[in-house]
Amino acid sequence: MPDLQKKPTLSSHLWVIYLLSLILLGVTWYFQWILGLIMTVVLAASFYYSIRTEKALLHEAEQYISMISHRIKKVGEEALLEMPFGIILYNEDFNIEWANPYMNKFSDNNHNSLVGDSLNKLSENLIPMIKENKDSIWFELNDYKFHTVIRRDERLLYLMDRTDQQELQQLYHDEQTILAIIFLDNYEEITQNMDDTVKSQLNSQVTTVLNNWSSHYGLFLKRTSQERFLAVGTKEILQQLEKVKFDILDEVREMIGAENNPVTLSIGVGVGNISLPELGELAQSSLDLALGRGGDQVAIKEDQGKVRFYGGKTNPMEKRTRVRARVISHALKELIKASDNVIVMGHKSPDMDSLGAAIGVLNIAKINNINGHIIFDPDDLDTGVYRLVDAIKADEELWSYFVEPDEAEEMITSKSLLVIVDTHKPSMVAVESLLNKSDYKVVIDHHRRGEEFIDNPTLVYMEPYASSTAELVTELLEYQPKGTKLKMLEATALLAGIIVDTKGFTLRTGSRTFDAASYLRSKGADTVLVQQFMKEDLELYIKRSKIIERANIYRDHIAIAKAESGTAYSPVLIAQTADTLLTMTGIIASFVISERSDGRIGISARSLGDINVQVIMEKMNGGGHLTNAATQIEDTTINDSEAFLIDILNEYYEGRESE
Repeated sequence: MPDLQKKPTLSSHLWVIYLLSLILLGVTWYFQWILGLIMTVVLAASFYYSIRTEKALLHEAEQYISMISHRIKKVGEEALLEMPFGIILYNEDFNIEWANPYMNKFSDNNHNSLVGDSLNKLSENLIPMIKENKDSIWFELNDYKFHTVIRRDERLLYLMDRTDQQELQQLYHDEQTILAIIFLDNYEEITQNMDDTVKSQLNSQVTTVLNNWSSHYGLFLKRTSQERFLAVGTKEILQQLEKVKFDILDEVREMIGAENNPVTLSIGVGVGNISLPELGELAQSSLDLALGRGGDQVAIKEDQGKVRFYGGKTNPMEKRTRVRARVISHALKELIKASDNVIVMGHKSPDMDSLGAAIGVLNIAKINNINGHIIFDPDDLDTGVYRLVDAIKADEELWSYFVEPDEAEEMITSKSLLVIVDTHKPSMVAVESLLNKSDYKVVIDHHRRGEEFIDNPTLVYMEPYASSTAELVTELLEYQPKGTKLKMLEATALLAGIIVDTKGFTLRTGSRTFDAASYLRSKGADTVLVQQFMKEDLELYIKRSKIIERANIYRDHIAIAKAESGTAYSPVLIAQTADTLLTMTGIIASFVISERSDGRIGISARSLGDINVQVIMEKMNGGGHLTNAATQIEDTTINDSEAFLIDILNEYYEGRESE
């Protein structure tokens, strides 16, 4: 077939045929002119027919090309003007020079045209994204969600309507299943002395409140035991619950049980695009985290992402029992006896509680005739404990059990027992590398559990209801076999840890705290020596006073003090400053912000209990207790940290007011 898209001419093979025909015709004329005449007429007719046929084909081809050109032009116009997506040309000033008719419906002027308008009219993010050399951007315009492709060289935008796609994605996101395990924290304690009638009334009351709550939000709720419920919902429901900050916690807390003890809830929520068994494990892990932080709160854990917390407004009530302390003490004894040696490690920049608790664990090892050592880094010594350290150095026998990190690296084996006291975060331990060198790890801590936690511990004794780790270790000592007597200095170190963490038995102090202090006093703990350990230098007192002088009052009863820029202060000093501010008239919470020697900004927070400083510090990547918390922030300034803190405080108060 001829190629009709090319303009046809008389084919070359025809010219060859006619040329040969003319030669043959000449020969014919030479020998037989009559036959030559006839052949000439035939050849002429044939040549005429060929020329006419070629012209007809040429005309047909021209018509075909014209039709195709017209159709292509029309399709181009249709695509440009009628296609269901936007096309915009803009100039160097980011003003619209031309837009296809599809975009005219988004114009609000009389001419129904976007020409002449700035791209900012479509989206305020569009011009910055073009300047940042972005290839595409998502934005919303008049309830339409556009995926916009940017062609900077041509100054051209393609706007594809992805509203339906976004709605489907949002629907998929909203309909993802969540599992929640609801636990009545203190159900057993409240109901143990109730008669059946009162207990039945309480059960009915709790069930009614939770059923009404679940019906209101569309949750499926099933009671699986006396103190446990299972709830199934969607991500959309979870978002609604987060908006009201899980007000069910407050509603249940207002229910009063026996002896005026409020009923409190802990809720563990599992969220993620994972299988239901994995979702259940995530929910149980979240519940364990909420209970480990003292209960009366919600922990939401996603398969990917940070854990979110709600609640935790009340001070943890003392719920641990002597039985648990005895069981933990016995388990610790068995682990110590089965180990090659015992390595005790506190947190970086150890305080009185960390050192005292470490000495107490060392004594447990000695009682069970196992070699024990305490890791001590002389280059990481806080000024608040140097008097205690000096007293320990004066006791040659006790000092011989203290080893530096390098020595501990050589001592530890896979069968060593590594005991971590006064912290549960790997990033805060004295020597993090040791955590992977032993198969047996014990964690003893009194802080509320955070998201970060030591991997695969053999034994965990975490009691956020305790005043200090020294108090917990003292109780464990009481249930150890009668052996080596606790020395006066060792008992004093433990007592100092309790006194410092309770601010002289004024904060986070329960009846068990006084029991532990009484036991230590009976073992020779010297309260006068404790006061000597806690004495401070005049220079530090003046530094603290200068920070207090810079304090400002926020919302009538919150003290915020910023240290002078360019001067680094120790964590202990800013903590003491926050404690001092809390003693001022009318102050219910205090925050002290200063630079640290490591270049970060440190914030120490204290509260009398009306404000949960733990929740506030957690939003700044810190943590602690309801009344005692702190954080360290990198790559920022004191002023920026203060602005960040005030934003969080405003959000905290707005949340409380909305409740």
